[in-house]
Amino acid sequence: MAILLFIAGLVFLIIGAEALVRGASRLASDFGISPLVIGLTVVAFGTSSPELAVSVKSALSGQAGIAVGNVIGSNIFNVLFILGLSALIVPLVVSQQLVRLDVPLMIVLSVIVLILSLDENLGRANGLMLVTGLVIYVGFLVYQSRRESAGVKEEYAREFGTQTHVKSNRFQNAGLVLGGLVLLVLGSRWLVDSAVAFATYMGVSELVVGLTIVAAGTSLPEVVTSVIAAIRGERDIAVGNVVGSNIFNMMGVLGIASIVAPSGIEVSTAVIGFDLPVMIGVAVICLPIFFTGGVISRREGMLLLGYYVAYTLYLILAASHHDALPVFSAVMLYFVIPLTVVTVVLITLQEIRTRKKSSPE
Repeated sequence: MAILLFIAGLVFLIIGAEALVRGASRLASDFGISPLVIGLTVVAFGTSSPELAVSVKSALSGQAGIAVGNVIGSNIFNVLFILGLSALIVPLVVSQQLVRLDVPLMIVLSVIVLILSLDENLGRANGLMLVTGLVIYVGFLVYQSRRESAGVKEEYAREFGTQTHVKSNRFQNAGLVLGGLVLLVLGSRWLVDSAVAFATYMGVSELVVGLTIVAAGTSLPEVVTSVIAAIRGERDIAVGNVVGSNIFNMMGVLGIASIVAPSGIEVSTAVIGFDLPVMIGVAVICLPIFFTGGVISRREGMLLLGYYVAYTLYLILAASHHDALPVFSAVMLYFVIPLTVVTVVLITLQEIRTRKKSSPE
């Protein structure tokens, strides 16, 4: 029964997110909002609506492990799995705005979430701070979009199919939005209930289920959006969708969940000591990878996917208290991670030297 509930909840979340994005995008277009702004806000945040629905439901139900694990796990999944998979399909182009603004913002927000969590509770004041930051960020995106070139605007229009001169049925679009919200609410309830049942049956914490099964499930809209964008050749949108989703997860999803939770969201010492630092590390590694050549290559995509497999394997070994955990941890900590850091630093330094030589005096 729990498996059926999980599958049904997941299907409802995906269909609900798609309906919400379509209806909201068309309504926004009808009211004269540019395709670029729609892409940066409605679509990017709409793909994160499953995370919002699940985390809010979990926070209201007192399942803090799922609420927090869903956000952290989704952010890790988005970068390591989605970007890794998309880059394997076709090398991804990285825009300069991502390197200069959005990725540094993602890193700073990851650190802020860790700092706010040090007292082991994310309360309403923390949530209001995060949501206020989201409002400021969206306002900045709208301001920046007015200065974008016509080529960028046309690219977003092709990607999201929102032409401002095409009028559509507003009642039908409003119905899509309403129907999408209903499906999101139902889907989130079933998904959370089934996740709790999974955790009880397998004897693992709700946090582990939130970090893995729930996080991957709620991130499926981002998987579809980014992979399709990569296949269509809109390779910078595939990257921007992931970074924008991560930013929304921290400021919007975690912020709103912290506000609605009756006594705030409890953050365990395990999350503070391991999972949040991993999320920060994943955000930091984006900067040199995005910087080198302005492209995420297939080789870098394989690296990202490999680290997601390693992270998931660690969670499974830790949850089952497997005898192989100490050896696995030692290999990762003293060999694989240092080797990766050294390699990335050397490649970044080489890229900097190359840019200096090619730049005009």
